Amino acid sequence: MAESNETLGLKEFQLHDKDTGSADVQVALLTRRIEHLTEHLKTNLKDHSSRRGLLKMVAQRRSLLDYLSKTKADRYKQLIDKLNLRK
Repeated sequence: MAESNETLGLKEFQLHDKDTGSADVQVALLTRRIEHLTEHLKTNLKDHSSRRGLLKMVAQRRSLLDYLSKTKADRYKQLIDKLNLRK
């Protein structure tokens, strides 16, 4: 069930039917995981290992977004609009 739920939201970020590794898809997946983990940390304040994982995911997403902004500016702008990210 979780797999089908994830694939429904990723269709709009894929560049073609079998696209699973493009920067757009990776940013969308990381954003979903970051939102989920943020909710978890609101209730579990002392879960420092999850907080460390969250910071690593945010850094990974930031580097992917930097890559997109340097190479494909139009895709970058569409992606941050779809995901409601700042900038």
